[in-house]
Amino acid sequence: MQREKLRQSELENKTKEQSRSERRKAKKEARKKRPKREKRPIRRIFPIWLRLIVIFLLAVFALIIGMIVGYTIIGDGTDPLEVLTFDFWQHVLDIIRGVE
Repeated sequence: MQREKLRQSELENKTKEQSRSERRKAKKEARKKRPKREKRPIRRIFPIWLRLIVIFLLAVFALIIGMIVGYTIIGDGTDPLEVLTFDFWQHVLDIIRGVE
């Protein structure tokens, strides 16, 4: 009785494996029969060159905001836009060089 059960389970396993392999073969054949798609170039809504420009502009904007915040809030400066003038930076460079 146990032998018969073992034989039946072995037969069921074999039929499952056969049906799996048959399904795989059928899928492969179906893939071969399908027409191949033509590759279309990717059209981006936001081109890469525009992304680079936007990132550069955002970095410059963040630098300017950081200089204004650093000068007025952290450094106790009086005029927030003074940090954007050439004379201010000339003065800073003179202090670094030891001229003043």
